[in-house]
Amino acid sequence: MQRGNLFEANSYHLVVHVCIFNERGEMLIQQRQADKSGWPGMWDVSVGGSALAGETSQEAAERETKEELGYTLSLKNHRPCLTVNFEAGFDDYFLLEKNIQIDSLPMPTEEVNQVKWASKHEVLSMIDEGVFIPYHKNLLKLFYDMRGLIGAHTKR
Repeated sequence: MQRGNLFEANSYHLVVHVCIFNERGEMLIQQRQADKSGWPGMWDVSVGGSALAGETSQEAAERETKEELGYTLSLKNHRPCLTVNFEAGFDDYFLLEKNIQIDSLPMPTEEVNQVKWASKHEVLSMIDEGVFIPYHKNLLKLFYDMRGLIGAHTKR
């Protein structure tokens, strides 16, 4: 499959996203380069992209993190926290806590103009302002609420 081509019947597209949070509960967000196709110049979650043929979700998320942020991430013992289905495939979300020093990241990169830490309130406000990719707000709220957790139940 080549980018931009239509999917064949019964073919599915694997997309991955990595949402990196710090100990204060802020998410690392990125501003896409102005020349990127799809959402140019918009702010987005930490990392996102398509898997390449033969890649696992973890491998794709590790590669995309390196490409977009210049950060080496190991997801060897991690499964996605959430999978969201869409018409032509599914999107695996990894929610991680890492205290990354953003001034040590090689910004800008070919794909990312800049990064910053943002609270849930800031991200939701950015969606209202039209400068953040318009994810469903409740989905982003869920990411903030589920960071550092796994499963659908709270512990007793």
